[in-house]
Amino acid sequence: MRSLASVKTIGAIGSIFVLLTAVPTAGSLLGIIGFIMILIAIKDISDTVADKSIFSNMLVAVGLAIVAIVVGALVVVGSVLRFVGLKALSVGSSFNASTVPTGDWVGLIGSILVGLAVVWVIMLVSAVYVRRTYTSMASKLGVSTFETAGMLYLVGAATTIILVGFVLLLVAQVMVIIAFFSIEERPPAVAGQPLQPTGVNRSMEAGP
Repeated sequence: MRSLASVKTIGAIGSIFVLLTAVPTAGSLLGIIGFIMILIAIKDISDTVADKSIFSNMLVAVGLAIVAIVVGALVVVGSVLRFVGLKALSVGSSFNASTVPTGDWVGLIGSILVGLAVVWVIMLVSAVYVRRTYTSMASKLGVSTFETAGMLYLVGAATTIILVGFVLLLVAQVMVIIAFFSIEERPPAVAGQPLQPTGVNRSMEAGP
């Protein structure tokens, strides 16, 4: 089992890599590596604080996210292929989008929107489990920033439908980086008892 010092480094670097996913060319690879590093860090924290729900909740979140991606891809690609295929059969190889009735375009767009709505719902449920993971980590490690990140992630996932959510998700990821760097290199909660936040500990040590 890795020490908290190693865990905070792995988690923080992994979170930074995830934040760099948008970087051209190498971004996707960095994002995948970073995501794996975050999972490793969360697994170690889950074992260290003896709370298996921390990692299991994150696994559920990951599984739901994968399902959402697959469903979204199948619905969008399937709708487009079905639309183009049927039109090609009806008008021959000389398919011309301008000749397609407006009603058919509405049907295509409608089916895609329904598929995206299903994806949104699944991702929202996934975000609930992400929040549970970070809330538990905040309680066990005494790092309230994790709880803030979890809340931002949930609200961001809920508001992606109006686009502003993507900004909140970005902020949430930044908060995760800060949270990992804020983990103290000390024994975690024992027997399910949460640690006190850093500020409380320091004020107690300073005395009146």
